[in-house]
Amino acid sequence: MADRLYLSLWFPNFRLEALPGALSGVLRQFAVIGNKRVAAASAYPINFTEPATYQRIYVEPRNPPGDPASIDPSPEATDAAIEAAVTEATEQLHDDMAYEFEMRWQLWSPEQPAPDAGRFGTLADDDSDLDPDAEPDSSETDWKQRPHVVRILGFGPHFDTAGYEQNGHILVDFGLDTPWIMDENLSGEPLDETARLHIQQNIEKLLAFTLLVEKNCGISSRLLWTESGEPLAEKLIARLQRVN
Repeated sequence: MADRLYLSLWFPNFRLEALPGALSGVLRQFAVIGNKRVAAASAYPINFTEPATYQRIYVEPRNPPGDPASIDPSPEATDAAIEAAVTEATEQLHDDMAYEFEMRWQLWSPEQPAPDAGRFGTLADDDSDLDPDAEPDSSETDWKQRPHVVRILGFGPHFDTAGYEQNGHILVDFGLDTPWIMDENLSGEPLDETARLHIQQNIEKLLAFTLLVEKNCGISSRLLWTESGEPLAEKLIARLQRVN
């Protein structure tokens, strides 16, 4: 059964004023292996049952035809840069607020990820331009690298009654753990060698991001965990052993 995967991060002697810088640091590490721009940003007061007091969804960069490597100079693209997005979202910095940033990375998947509301009731994963009501296309069942949403949240010390004590000063919500522990294909059959290697590549990307954060963000502790509480390390080790 699919489970939600999280990474909790704690910082030494943490103060509210340090939250924007800490968020920018984690987002920059994600950008090393994922998309370099923020897809959406939100700010929530008190707890996640309250409506967002700030929310912005950024447009995708527009690159000139035939020049995909060029940088989109539009104001929307500039605002989606990590430092600019964090600065704008945290302009009203309060100790009872949570600040959420959505980014995307490419993971191997046999199908387009379905919209997913997430544990914290935040924006749905709109990972493609496909019509969600369209019939599945058999040509899309092959393993391909597809965009997956990752949510990075920073918590004020009084948000959700000091929820940071359990969730971390910063929480990374990876979504469902399927890209890392899948055992069967869409037909319920065991994965073939190619699929198992793609799962391994997904795991390597997950571990690479975790190690980048540990090395470069000045954290005091971290915890990679699942919503059900099942031991993730054992599941990943077992997955890698089956691949190798």
